[in-house]
Amino acid sequence: MKKIEKFELLIEGEKNVNMTADLTLPVSKTPVPVVVFCHGFKGFKDWGHFNWVANSFAENGLAFLKFNFSHNGIKSDNLLELSDMEAFGNNNYSIELNDLDIVISFIDKNSEKYNINPREIYLVGHSRGGGIALLKGCEDKRVKRMTLWASLSEFDSFFRPKTIETWNAIGVVYAENKRTGQQLPLKKQFYDDYLANKSKLDIKKAAKLLDKPLLIIHGEKDESVDISHAENLYNIVQHSILIKVEDGDHTFGAKHPFDEANDVTPMLEELVENTVEFFLD
Repeated sequence: MKKIEKFELLIEGEKNVNMTADLTLPVSKTPVPVVVFCHGFKGFKDWGHFNWVANSFAENGLAFLKFNFSHNGIKSDNLLELSDMEAFGNNNYSIELNDLDIVISFIDKNSEKYNINPREIYLVGHSRGGGIALLKGCEDKRVKRMTLWASLSEFDSFFRPKTIETWNAIGVVYAENKRTGQQLPLKKQFYDDYLANKSKLDIKKAAKLLDKPLLIIHGEKDESVDISHAENLYNIVQHSILIKVEDGDHTFGAKHPFDEANDVTPMLEELVENTVEFFLD
């Protein structure tokens, strides 16, 4: 088991809003590859098992940088709960794509400082973060490999007729956080931005042009993103690898809060093992 170290970071994100981030990496004499992790909708960098994941990657020789998208609803003084509803309501896919670009550029600029190999940058995205990771990875030559965990294959499915009707009527819809009972606002600008950038945000269109290694891992019992999304991407990207997790749900059995002493399951261990093996292959 490798000795690891962790750095707490603050990166200026989209619209001059700071992103909290952390970098966990093995102590090494030579620069190490780095994995950038993109959380999903209603997610954040310290949700559930993500700190355990970061440590697991570092123990296997990979730096792991996870960050909060600038408008995901997390404040720097409360990293464990969504509390900034104004930011949450003003988030959109374009902001998250720009945030990810800023994080990758941060790695480029600071690679020597943190002993990272800037020529080996990989992405992992969960759920909506998978869609963001795939879009960015397809266009950015700095990204060499990608893994998608329970990822969307399209953003269209969120924009249901009733949702659009409500936006047009009152300018905001609310998504329930089932864990906390919070009603999370989504302002109409979210939909407007999508329409204005629909071609750029077309995940399937981007996937057709992908020429980099892609690993897709998806639970067969995913209640939030049907496994058909994984199958769609696998069929589009002919050189991709698809691993179906027989009893896997949307978070592969993880929950928030997460107790590393008791909540690590064989399913989660396999998730990490398969991803690490793919990146180190």
